[in-house]
Amino acid sequence: MSKVATVTQRDRYLGELLEQAALSAKQSPLGLDALRAAARALVQERTFPSNRDEDWRFTDLSSMLEMSFQAPGALKDSVIAEAKQQLANISLGDTARLVFVNGIFADSLSNVGDGTSVLSQAEATPDALAQIQGSNEVFTALNTAGFTDAAVLHIKKNTAIEQPIQIVYLTIGNGLFVQPRCLVVAEAGSAVTLVEEFHGSGASFTNSVSEVWVHDNAEVTHLRLQQESSEAVHIGKTAVSQARDSRYRNTAFIFGAGISRHNLEVYQTGPQTETELTGLTAVRDKQLADTHSLIALSHPHGTANQLQKNIMDDRAHGVFNGRVYVPHQAQLTNASQLNRNLLLSSKSRIDTKPELDIVADNVKCAHGATVSQLAPDEMFYLQSRGINRDQAQRLLIYAFAMEIIEPITVAPLRERMNQYIQQWTV
Repeated sequence: MSKVATVTQRDRYLGELLEQAALSAKQSPLGLDALRAAARALVQERTFPSNRDEDWRFTDLSSMLEMSFQAPGALKDSVIAEAKQQLANISLGDTARLVFVNGIFADSLSNVGDGTSVLSQAEATPDALAQIQGSNEVFTALNTAGFTDAAVLHIKKNTAIEQPIQIVYLTIGNGLFVQPRCLVVAEAGSAVTLVEEFHGSGASFTNSVSEVWVHDNAEVTHLRLQQESSEAVHIGKTAVSQARDSRYRNTAFIFGAGISRHNLEVYQTGPQTETELTGLTAVRDKQLADTHSLIALSHPHGTANQLQKNIMDDRAHGVFNGRVYVPHQAQLTNASQLNRNLLLSSKSRIDTKPELDIVADNVKCAHGATVSQLAPDEMFYLQSRGINRDQAQRLLIYAFAMEIIEPITVAPLRERMNQYIQQWTV
């Protein structure tokens, strides 16, 4: 197939997705006509990504061109019943919970608490929606053009929400094009812990966007779990804006989807901000999991730490591209970035590209990446203590993952991740 034909095919496919997005938008207009129109125009200017694009060089989406996705219709009782069964396995206890099934808010399955609400047709649009940098990326704009309902967390000034708030996105069915949307506004001096979970069955396409505004001296702990079907495609965007003296912590778990990508962008817009990003990816078979991150500092005394760990088995392919941008005005920055990768099979693969883009001259910054298999001397040590080879391998994989899992402050989620990794290693 010629290059021109390939571009034409991709443009046509993107146009079909935009048509399905428009059908979803009609289900819940939300008074977003101007915003949606601008997003549609932006998508029409773009081309569906290919591995000829630098940002998508290692993540090939060409297999999507053979898949057809449709906007979900109204929720049926059978779908709600199946969703209810799935929720029983991921409950965090008696906490506020918003549940979206196929992109549509499921009121009967939710527990709306203080600080949480859902954008519905009757509500005004928050001014913060689609205002963080990076909203012109094609999949982000596609989400803006076509999301149905949105979760909204508005934490008032000097308010600390003690219990975590859980947002669950369930995709039930085949061939669905679902676009979850979340908006978090943490006002000055507030604190909140957010748990976002993506689960699904069947060959679906999830295109999610979460926007997080962390105002002066506010603190947001953000836990994100993607555990969808191995037949699914998942593309997610998390965009964060941090004001002065704010603290943002993000831990992302990627276990599911045949093709997945998480774009995590953090913009420090004030001095003395603290950003901590951690992540754990564990994939096997022929899964492809891509993490792209950006930490952009623009003021003095900023702190940023990132640790991304990947475990690849069978023919799995992992991608990590992390960029830390430190311009001249961001003096006295302290930033570190580390990507550690564990390959369990000779046919597994990782493409890693940590980046430091530094213009300032009075900073303390470091980055690095490691790619390794299980250390023979560690295996020998465990086996010499009477532990068989399989058990020794499971122990080492478990220890590798625990550095990301143990710090989780939400006990039910920590225990669930603990159990998952134990089962994954069997």
